[in-house]
Amino acid sequence: MHERDLTRLAQQIKRWGRELGFAAVGIADGELSAAEAGLQAWLDRGFHGEMDYMAAHGTKRSRPAELVPGTVRVISARLDYFPPASTDPHAVLNDTDAAYVSRYALGRDYHKVLRNRLQSLAEKISTEIGDHHFRVFTDSAPVMEVELATKSGLGWRGKHTLLLNRQHGSWFFLGEIYTDLPLPVDVPEAEHCGTCQACIDICPTQAIVAPYSLDARRCISYLTIELKGSIPVELRPLIGNRIYGCDDCQLVCPWNRFAQTAALPDFRVRNGLDSARLVELFTWSEMDFNDRLAGSAIRRIGHERWLRNIAVALGNAPASPEIKAALAAQLAHPSELVREHVAWALARQEIV
Repeated sequence: MHERDLTRLAQQIKRWGRELGFAAVGIADGELSAAEAGLQAWLDRGFHGEMDYMAAHGTKRSRPAELVPGTVRVISARLDYFPPASTDPHAVLNDTDAAYVSRYALGRDYHKVLRNRLQSLAEKISTEIGDHHFRVFTDSAPVMEVELATKSGLGWRGKHTLLLNRQHGSWFFLGEIYTDLPLPVDVPEAEHCGTCQACIDICPTQAIVAPYSLDARRCISYLTIELKGSIPVELRPLIGNRIYGCDDCQLVCPWNRFAQTAALPDFRVRNGLDSARLVELFTWSEMDFNDRLAGSAIRRIGHERWLRNIAVALGNAPASPEIKAALAAQLAHPSELVREHVAWALARQEIV
């Protein structure tokens, strides 16, 4: 294709992306050598914890053409997810008997929603120009999505390590299309965090150890989602009532004053999880958990870790006969992991 045709195609791709519900689409090359050095230093410090997959693919994460041979450009897309008509997250965090679930997980599993739209966008390109070699990704492969989104002009990396945008804050998902089309690339956006470090100061476990550097082993999202075993005892009191993920660094970010709510119905609140009661969720059987959370990203942690997380939150709640009874009912749970956290929570209830 001629340069003029490629420029026109890039403009069309961005328009098609908006028609598919994306807030914005940008295009970048695959040059990530500077980010590769930073990634290796992060891994060398062990900040990835048990997320062995972060190191399992060698340089494929930072070299797109090694992951998908022939790749010369990456199309990045941004999709808003903050659920409309949901309970104020600050109110939930301040209600010690309520369960806080990260806002991204209140609706349908974003992997399916985003992947389907990216696939549709890639196929639309094929319909327009004929077959092209592509592959779509949604947090499902070794892809440095924030770096690529930054290079494509969708925003800048905030000090909490998430992508920020002046019109949309950080309440959005990212997805990518690796392609062999030599499309014109977009200009990266300058950083706009300035001297602000609100995200660093607010982190309950001080997981943001320096600007742009996160020790995942202390991050509540890691502890409640990625960690498969026992949550470190010294970190449990700091988790509060957060049972799946944590949004504190986003809630305090000044740029999220401009964030948009999700336009897609997929991200509307399901099962009342925007303000559900801890005790109620703790009574869910494994069948309840699987049935009610079908199609949710939460389901992937499984019922055992669900109970583990809620037990910690119950241990952090003010003492009450209702909580003690709910915990006592799980003291004989078949899972040693659950029993350990229940016993800890019960001991906390006695001294709170």
